[in-house]
Amino acid sequence: MDEQAPGISFPLEDSAGYLLRMTHRSFARAVQAAIAPRGVTIGMWYFLRILWEEDGLTQRELSQRIEMMEPTTATALRNMAERNLVRRVRNATDKRKVNIYLTDEGRALREVLLPFAIQVNETALAGVSPDDIACFRKVLGLMRINLGPGDGDEV
Repeated sequence: MDEQAPGISFPLEDSAGYLLRMTHRSFARAVQAAIAPRGVTIGMWYFLRILWEEDGLTQRELSQRIEMMEPTTATALRNMAERNLVRRVRNATDKRKVNIYLTDEGRALREVLLPFAIQVNETALAGVSPDDIACFRKVLGLMRINLGPGDGDEV
């Protein structure tokens, strides 16, 4: 016998956060399956995506762009350096800062891995009208504005 607890009701299917998380997990699984054979984890993927667009950011800037805590960023970047995807360079004007640059290998992965991300997006959006996609993007943007800037916590 299914008995609901008395009080407030908020079914999971009504929670935008829950639906977004489950959808994000589906995206992450699909991307991870495609990139793993190339020795790249989903954690590395997020940093590669940012660095392909803006190489040479500081570790703190990367953490802020991805909204990840700095200790987690440091671990990911160490793993990426061991894999020869990035190199750390002490900032010439502020020795406290370390800039992160892609290696040739990390840069070359762009042409190999981005097609997988494109395919995952195309698969996910199959059958969705361009108008609905535009509305979806607008709604997500408004939700981010409504919730305010991220604080770097991983949720």
